[in-house]
Amino acid sequence: MGQVVAAAAYHQGRKVADIRLEEGNQWAAQPGHMVWIGLRDPDGSQLHCLQQQFNLHELAMEDAIAQHTRPKLETFGDALFLVLYSPIRVDGHLQFVETQLFAGKGYVISARYGDSAPYSAVRQRCEARPLLLAHGEDFVLYALLSFVIENYRPLLDSMFGELQEIEQTVLDRPLRPVDVERISSLRRDLLRLRRQIAPMAEICSELQQLDFPFIDKHMRPYFRDIAIHVARLQEDLTSQREMADHAIEIGLLLESSRQSVVQRKFAAWAAILAFPTAVAGIYGMNFEHMPELGWRYGYFAVLGIIVLGCGTLFANFKRMNWL
Repeated sequence: MGQVVAAAAYHQGRKVADIRLEEGNQWAAQPGHMVWIGLRDPDGSQLHCLQQQFNLHELAMEDAIAQHTRPKLETFGDALFLVLYSPIRVDGHLQFVETQLFAGKGYVISARYGDSAPYSAVRQRCEARPLLLAHGEDFVLYALLSFVIENYRPLLDSMFGELQEIEQTVLDRPLRPVDVERISSLRRDLLRLRRQIAPMAEICSELQQLDFPFIDKHMRPYFRDIAIHVARLQEDLTSQREMADHAIEIGLLLESSRQSVVQRKFAAWAAILAFPTAVAGIYGMNFEHMPELGWRYGYFAVLGIIVLGCGTLFANFKRMNWL
């Protein structure tokens, strides 16, 4: 069963009465009055009740009942239907809570499906500014849109902190499978966020251009302000995706560098060990006529040559930073 979170009638920016769902049209029809209804997980009967009162378009109702459409703004005569999404994290997993807005002359209806931040804070904020609330439906639309966009900022800031932590981790030690999985998860979440934020720019642009009876031209700068915030969110999303890509690139480069150092050390030690092996191999060929075989100090001379050769190779490799 859906819940009516709040339903109130306003006149000149001030609340005049808390109303029942069935009384919405009666109050909205009074001159200078506006009805603001907030629903949580509404069922079909509540939506159809509102449809009959405010003559909501059947296509908007189909989308509202079906849910899970992309963010959008649709116009039906002198009425608007918006679908927006607020991001939340549940047990570390990114989810989106759908919000549907119906707006027309004398009414604004919001329907929230899920556990995103409640819109009661928006209502309190608007009621505390009666001069702006007196603008009516367009200011309420602005406040709701602004609140949805604000929900993205803390999440992006949190993800930015995670990316910075990952970058430092990559610099301190080699990449582990868990690090790659974490970076991949963040990149996937950033892409999902971008898919929800990008249509908001189009919505704000359309709201600035719409010529509706309940959208005052003096409110257009407010919608432009939302568009600026959306643009900043998009820039942050792009930069954070680049950070994630760079973290992987840096990790791969550092891992390649570490492997190169190890390979150089192996090559250096192999070259050092090859010298005594070669000398020992020569004296292991069992020839009879080798001058050193008859020399009293031949054994010690060969050992000295081996030590000298290995020491020279070791010093050269050390100077070249191969060891």
